[in-house]
Amino acid sequence: MLHNAAILMRTIWTYQYDRIILYNKSYNNNTFRTISGGVYMIIGFVGLGIMGKPMAKNLCRAGYTLIVNDHHKENVDELIQTGARSGDLKQIGTESDVVITMLPNSPQVKDVMLGENGIAGYMKKGTCFIDMSSINPVDSRYIGDVLKEKGIDMLDAPVSGGEPKAIDGTVAFMVGGDEKTFDKYKQILTHMGSSVTRCGELGAGNTTKLANQIIVACNIQAVSESFILAKKAGVDPERVFEAIKGGLAGSTVMNAKVPMMIEDNVEPGFRVDLHIKDLNNALECAHSVGAPVPMTAQVQEIMQYLHNNGDGSSDHSAIIHYYEKLADTKL
Repeated sequence: MLHNAAILMRTIWTYQYDRIILYNKSYNNNTFRTISGGVYMIIGFVGLGIMGKPMAKNLCRAGYTLIVNDHHKENVDELIQTGARSGDLKQIGTESDVVITMLPNSPQVKDVMLGENGIAGYMKKGTCFIDMSSINPVDSRYIGDVLKEKGIDMLDAPVSGGEPKAIDGTVAFMVGGDEKTFDKYKQILTHMGSSVTRCGELGAGNTTKLANQIIVACNIQAVSESFILAKKAGVDPERVFEAIKGGLAGSTVMNAKVPMMIEDNVEPGFRVDLHIKDLNNALECAHSVGAPVPMTAQVQEIMQYLHNNGDGSSDHSAIIHYYEKLADTKL
């Protein structure tokens, strides 16, 4: 009998509430049993898109119990195959110790959490909401204030790295929130990312993400402009890339995007439309605090052109198409 139990169960170590807790996962019914008075953690996860789906899978593989929700049934079904179970917003709020969202923008996060039948209405005091969406930091602080009145903690924890890093669990987290809350739940984030940095109080994570998105967008713009210059001047773009990628101009963005530009591969790792959303949030934030962002405004107009001309769902490396059009030259 003990032998059969050993076959059915596996032992997983995890961290919960600053202590190591031993628990067993049953392969029969996907439930967790505790031993020695240990407590297991249930995570509700809403938003299984390009980034959310692989990150949720990584949490399943790490041994957490996940209740997932998404508009697309096929995404939910894929997570169920990984060990999660599906649930509506009420179930997620009622049963979860931690709720994670990875949604397109502020309106969706507000609706899921604070709207009619929103998750926050069902969450217990002492639970935590971790928003991994990239939204306006003003909205993060507003949501946090509402949850604080209910006794619910919150972290804003947007990520950088794109789909490949989401898949292999090496995204970079930029986190805002109370330090004790951060320390308590950091372990969850380490199963999805290789870098987890607390940037300050609530909203600081999304402010840092906006800075990141400005740098990425302007970097892609500069790369596109310079490589079209090289092409027009009669120099092979591949040779230019080989010559400069190891120097000061080299960057992670260049290494990831130039090969895509050369191959005209616009399979989205990060869509133009999502970057437009992030830059809109950056412009709003900048205007509210009085920060000058002329480069951001310019690259935003370029991305808006791409959206209007059929590249909204393309990877943001499609900025090269804008310069190809102006120069009447194909890279």
